Amino acid sequence: MSTGLVADYFCKEHDTGFGHPEQPARFDAVLSALDEADLLAQLVKIESRDVTHAELRLCHASDYLDLAEHEIREGATELSTGDTTVCEKSWNVALRAAGSALSAVDAVMSERVENAFCVVRPPGHHATQNRGMGFCIFNNIAISARYAHRQHSVNKVLIADWDVHHGNGTQDIFYDDGSVFFFSTHQWPLYPGTGARSETGSGSGKGATINCPLPAGSGRAEIFEAFEKMLVPAADAFKPELVLISAGFDSRIGDPLGGFTLSDADFFDLTKIVRGIADRHANGRIVSVLEGGYNLRGLGSAAAAHVRALIGFSAADARG
Repeated sequence: MSTGLVADYFCKEHDTGFGHPEQPARFDAVLSALDEADLLAQLVKIESRDVTHAELRLCHASDYLDLAEHEIREGATELSTGDTTVCEKSWNVALRAAGSALSAVDAVMSERVENAFCVVRPPGHHATQNRGMGFCIFNNIAISARYAHRQHSVNKVLIADWDVHHGNGTQDIFYDDGSVFFFSTHQWPLYPGTGARSETGSGSGKGATINCPLPAGSGRAEIFEAFEKMLVPAADAFKPELVLISAGFDSRIGDPLGGFTLSDADFFDLTKIVRGIADRHANGRIVSVLEGGYNLRGLGSAAAAHVRALIGFSAADARG
């Protein structure tokens, strides 16, 4: 069993300015926590790369890509499509973030590693086909799913999203696509206001979206019930060949942008649940991509717990 890590320091060049929650220090917080937990030496380094424009078009409209590139290169400080702060390097950093996730898909599908964690920014799950929003420019996880279809002939992909915010962009991209199963637990009501239980997909994707909106204050009991009683049986019926995780750690207690109360141990156990699905149906293949998480200390410790579970630590080892 081996776990890969893709983490390119170029991701820090996406400068969102003083006081912005999606800050370069998030990258450092995760890497420092992995180092302090003696986990970095146990991970297989995966080289990053830039996503190509053709790969971006697997999920994003050309008009949006042209607009976003033009605005960023012309010096915009925020995308006109939504609340996404940018700087002069943001386009190139976003290319690297999305490409890093694809490098992880390649490593997992080629069996170089069993699973992988991608420490990337900007995050991606709010970006729709034609709109960057919610700190996101490209939808890293969605591009990864479509890339796995095209490049590795993966027929069925499961995306599990435990970010405190609903992954509206991911849902939007795959809403009528039955080859991708999207599952989300998220705080309700909260930005971006999507993710009602009634949103279950359409056309060939009908039933391939499950939303579990939960009130502020929800924690282990509510979120684990959703994963164990809704995700697990649905995934066992779907039988994914690859499992992707939108790993948002803003659902941890103490995050400034959310009101969930998950602990580090809860993220360890959630990862174990998802690993069980991957072990049963996908030969253990998981690619986890960082989304939110804005309490720096909490982000680091939760990510370390997540990686321990990906590596295969027992609960006793993780505590020790």
